Amino acid sequence: MASDFGPFGQPTRRGLLAIGAGAAAGLATPPSALAQPGRPANPPDKPRGQVVAALSQEPTVFNPLMPGIEVDQGVWWNLFSPLWYIDPQGHFVPDLAKEVPSLENGGLSADGLTWKIKLRTDVKWHDGTPFTADDVKYSLDLINNPNFRVRNRVGHSLVKDIKVVAPDEIHWRMESAYSPYLSILALTFLVPKHILEKAADPNTAPFNNAPVGTGPFRWGTRVAGDHILLNAHTGYHLRGPFVERLVFKYIPDLTVLYTQFRTGQVDYTGIQGILPNFVKEAQGLRGRKVTVSPTASVEHIAPNLEFGALADRTVREALYFAINKKALIDALNYGLPVQTETFVPQQAWSFQAGLPAHAHDPAKANAMLDAAGWKRGAGGIREKDGVKLEFTNSTTSGNAVREQTQQLLMQDWRAIGAGMRINNMPAAVIWGEFWQQSKFNSVLVSVNFMLGSDPDVTPRFGSGAIPAKGGRGFNTYQYSNPTVDRLLAQGATQFDQASRKTTYGEMQKIIRNDLAILPLFQAVISEGIKDGLQGFAPNINCSSNCWNIREWFWA
Repeated sequence: MASDFGPFGQPTRRGLLAIGAGAAAGLATPPSALAQPGRPANPPDKPRGQVVAALSQEPTVFNPLMPGIEVDQGVWWNLFSPLWYIDPQGHFVPDLAKEVPSLENGGLSADGLTWKIKLRTDVKWHDGTPFTADDVKYSLDLINNPNFRVRNRVGHSLVKDIKVVAPDEIHWRMESAYSPYLSILALTFLVPKHILEKAADPNTAPFNNAPVGTGPFRWGTRVAGDHILLNAHTGYHLRGPFVERLVFKYIPDLTVLYTQFRTGQVDYTGIQGILPNFVKEAQGLRGRKVTVSPTASVEHIAPNLEFGALADRTVREALYFAINKKALIDALNYGLPVQTETFVPQQAWSFQAGLPAHAHDPAKANAMLDAAGWKRGAGGIREKDGVKLEFTNSTTSGNAVREQTQQLLMQDWRAIGAGMRINNMPAAVIWGEFWQQSKFNSVLVSVNFMLGSDPDVTPRFGSGAIPAKGGRGFNTYQYSNPTVDRLLAQGATQFDQASRKTTYGEMQKIIRNDLAILPLFQAVISEGIKDGLQGFAPNINCSSNCWNIREWFWA
């Protein structure tokens, strides 16, 4: 994710205090989802046993500053540490930093431009080397190194004049005030200067396949295509870890993954969790627990807004009216997800209620297309000015629920004279250049649009963030709206939460009206945990619920 922001107003004292106190996030997980009553609350005095966490995708990226996906981030949380993190209630919690910077503690200046970070003095890298402010400076400099293949520079590119004041203190200046940076740093893992500075090229450093972090677990071994073994880091600076070994087991078939959970071969089902069709059965299994929790991801149809008929807003609205969302949710997803009209999760402080509710109305869709001059031609497919209302839809091969969704969409759209063809491909192919460079017609995808707990969607909807046009970001939809660009710039430099809520609310109204995406539902995840495994805490602010395995233990 990358973009630059110009100054647009000044933050207020109240807003800075709220951010520093962690109030800006505002997301919550019901306490019932976290509690496991009737079990001892106390972890063991020293690590014992192991956890086998089953993942349906294989982690392959182990440098946390390089481009990776959600499954990689689950591993990063256990090997590395950020300056602070966001807990399930949306509060910023210090990690490598002694405290989260705010106006009150002197960590943030009144204009939001000067940042002063105080660090813990008891942190060591896994090889025993002390962690210092030099590591923070090195990590930020590496992120901004144009020759480094970084995961994202959003916010980081605004950091200037980094000064190491002492081994436990670092200061920098922001080129312009940027309120989401607290959330971005909460998801930025720091890397060791003393190891990576010796590499001829950090992009190909040996570290990238044998990482050394400050997290609760140390790198053990990796068997490609099968598993990763991590060992407890007994010198860890926070609470835990409470298990000796953590095994990330790669099981690509979700049915096989669930079977191994049911038979006790794995202790936890992560990333895609348990398929909806197995949830009810899983909830009745003896010795197993199932947690169904909201995620920040929104399942949607991603149109390429510069492809053929999909460039026509009337076409997108007609396609949206034709979708039977209720059937998709009830029949294919067992009623678990919740309908949505926006990219912001409903638990977020920035969620805009009252957006126009979707209606399944094929008659209205047909009437709209007739009125707009899209006439039915050969085979019933509509056409206008030589452009046919037909397109491909792509998603990850082997995802049974999405494949069934495509079949229903094909039927719904055929009924209004729109032709859809399926063009699925493996994850490694579809999410590469095909997606990043907007080579698709439309894609069925789930995306977490949030920056941690922050609603800044400049990387997704900013006109300067279109990779196919040389932009830095993830606007593969090729969406461009000058008013949205203005609101994005405004919201990113506001520190008062009430003002930001208004700004992002207006933006959600416009994006809903433009139908830049065709939202289907806010996704939930159903995760299985073996009975007796304590400490699991779903966190909507993280992309992986493996975020706190350091606190898991066997009772």
